[in-house]
Amino acid sequence: MGKERPGGEKQKRMVVGVVCNFAAELKLLLTALLLLCTLVTLLQFVPSRFTISASDLRFCISPIAASPSPSLSDTQSDDLLSSGILRRAFHPYGAAAYNFITMGTYRGGPNTFAIVGLASKPLHLYSRPAYQCQWLPSNTKQNNTNITSSLAYKILPDWGYGRVYTVVVVNCTFSHPVNLDNSGGTLLLHASTSGGGDSKFNLTDTISALTEPPGTFNLSLFTSKPKYDYLYCGSSLYGTLSPQRVREWIAYHVRLFGERSHFVIHDAGGVHEEVLEVLKPWMELGYVSLQDIREQERFDGYYHNQFLVVNDCLHRYKFMAKWIFFFDVDEYIFVPPKTTLGSVLDSLSDYSQITIEQMPMSNKLCHSVDAAKRHRKWGFEKLVYRDVKRGIRRDRKYAIQPRNVYATGVHMSQNLGAGAKTTHKTEGRIKYFHYHGTIAQRREPCRNLVNSTDINFENNPFVLDTTLRDLAGSVKKFELKMIGSRLYNTRQ
Repeated sequence: MGKERPGGEKQKRMVVGVVCNFAAELKLLLTALLLLCTLVTLLQFVPSRFTISASDLRFCISPIAASPSPSLSDTQSDDLLSSGILRRAFHPYGAAAYNFITMGTYRGGPNTFAIVGLASKPLHLYSRPAYQCQWLPSNTKQNNTNITSSLAYKILPDWGYGRVYTVVVVNCTFSHPVNLDNSGGTLLLHASTSGGGDSKFNLTDTISALTEPPGTFNLSLFTSKPKYDYLYCGSSLYGTLSPQRVREWIAYHVRLFGERSHFVIHDAGGVHEEVLEVLKPWMELGYVSLQDIREQERFDGYYHNQFLVVNDCLHRYKFMAKWIFFFDVDEYIFVPPKTTLGSVLDSLSDYSQITIEQMPMSNKLCHSVDAAKRHRKWGFEKLVYRDVKRGIRRDRKYAIQPRNVYATGVHMSQNLGAGAKTTHKTEGRIKYFHYHGTIAQRREPCRNLVNSTDINFENNPFVLDTTLRDLAGSVKKFELKMIGSRLYNTRQ
C-alpha cells in the first residue's frame, strides 16, 4: 500500500465539512432543478391551444420591470436662448388610442378585400392617416417580384358619431387577382399615421389582416347563388333584455322571412342565460347564429360599436344572402295581406337599397278588453295603439342587396356601388312597427288600459291599430310547429 501523503486526511475532512455546511442549499437547488425539469416535461403534453406568448411574459414582467429610458430627443430640457426667450420642451409618454383595431377581414372578389375595424377618431378627424395593402404568397418559391401591393382607400361609415374610436372600412383592390392558384397567402395592412398625433414621426403598423391557408380560396363564391334569400344583421344587444320579447320577435320573423333565411345576433352583454334559452331552439334548427362581441366594450365607440358590428356583418355575409336587413329587436317588419316578403322585394329588385317606413307603437297603452288575460298575451298582441302625431321625421330602417354595397350604417347605407340605386318610396308595400323600449323591460308592459279607438296620451294622439295583433295566433301556431312547447314558460 502506498503511504498517504501528509495532510491528506485533513483535506478530506475539509471537503466533508464544506459539503455538510451547504447541504441545505444543495437540497434546495436540486429540488428546484427537479421541479423545472418536471414542468418542462409536462408542457410537452399540454394541448397546443395553451400557449404562453411573448405578450403574456411581458404582462408578467411589467409590474417589476423599470420603465424604459426615454430617447435623447425626449429628454430635452427647457432652454434659455441668448435672446432671452425660454424655449420649452415637451415630453410625450404613452398613447391615447390604438392606430387600428381589426374586427374582420373579408374578400370582396378575386382581387379585392375589405378590412373592418376601429381607429383613433382624432387621427382621422384632424390628420390624414394612410393605408396600403400587400399580399404575400405562401409559395416560398415565388420571389419578391411576385408580391403585389395595392394602395387602399378608407370609408368612415359612422356619420361622425364615433367617440374615442371611429369605424373604418379599408378597401384593398389589387391590379390583378391574388391566390388564384389556391396556394395560400397573407394579406398585410400597413397603417400609417402620416404624422398625426406627432408631426415628428410617421409611424406605420404592419398588420396581418387575413391568412388564406392553401386550398381554402373558393372562387365560385362570388358568382354562385346565395345560400340565403334573406339575412338579418342585428345591432349590438346589451342590457337586461326581456326573454319573452325576444321569443316573440324571433318566432314572428322566422315565419315572415321563411326557410331560406338566417339571423345573426350580436351579444354585447344582453344575451343573458334566459335569453340564450330562447335562442337555442332556433340555433339548433340553423336559423340563428350568435356572436359574442363583448370584448368590443374595451374600445370606446358609438353605442356599443354598433356601426362596427353592422359593417362586419355586411362583409362577412356579403355573398351569402340576396337581401340583408338592418333593424332592431323591438321592431317588426310587415308586408300587407295577399303579398309575401318575396313578392314585395321582387318588385323592388331594381334597387340596391330600400328604406322602410316606421309605425311607432305605444309601449304602455293596451285595450281594456285584455285586462284579465294580458299577462298571457304577447307584446305585439296587446300593445295596440299607434302614435299618429304628424310633422315628425321618424327614423327608417332598410334592406340592401349586399353585393352592391361597400359599407353600411344604422338607418341606411351611403356607400353603394356605381350605378346602384336607393328608393324611399316603399309606403304601402313594406313597413315596420316599432315598440320602443319594450325589449329592455322585464315587467308587464300594459301600464294603461284604454277602452277607445283613439286617445290623446302624454300629449300625443294614438289610434287603435290591430295589424300585428291579428297575426299573433298564426305566429304562436308556427312556433309550436317548429320548436314545440319548450318556451311556454318563458318569463317577461
